[in-house]
Amino acid sequence: MPFNSRRWMLRALLGATVLQSPLSALAGFNFFLSEYTATRDELQAQIAKRFPVAERYAEIFMVGLRDPQLGLDARGNRAAITATLTIASPLLAASPVQGVVSVSSALRYDAATRALRLDQPKAERLELQGVQGRDAERLQKIGAVVAQELLQGQILRSFTAEELTVGRKTYEIGDIKVQDDGIKVQLK
Repeated sequence: MPFNSRRWMLRALLGATVLQSPLSALAGFNFFLSEYTATRDELQAQIAKRFPVAERYAEIFMVGLRDPQLGLDARGNRAAITATLTIASPLLAASPVQGVVSVSSALRYDAATRALRLDQPKAERLELQGVQGRDAERLQKIGAVVAQELLQGQILRSFTAEELTVGRKTYEIGDIKVQDDGIKVQLK
């Protein structure tokens, strides 16, 4: 049996975990069932690497997000990011204003970059400390808009071409299913 055939058989039998990189050895590739499961811990580690993030709004406000925490909603098939929010501006008496924002999002696969991304995030909850009344309402709107913009397209998990290739077959990502403890994608 040629080396390539033995390697392919070994990969298939072991679910491709032994012959992959150390990071993907922790991942849940199952080529028999044509699926991959990313654990909550794996996804949390990937998200944490991409923060802090910040964006200027209306040339007056700087909005930043840090310390993201991943939540998974299996019933709604959505992921959520809860992060510490900071809004700074020379117009604010108490600058910067701190708070917490929770954003839920659908998921999509971007084939060009081989990445599982947040899609159409929506700010579900935003709480600010030390600000009340109309100022709080305005800052909450600004914070919500910028948080949604910052998280739109945010990568949850990237795949390498090698991870998606077994023998001569290269898999594509199909359906995405959020579970309570991870995210499962179909390989097609």
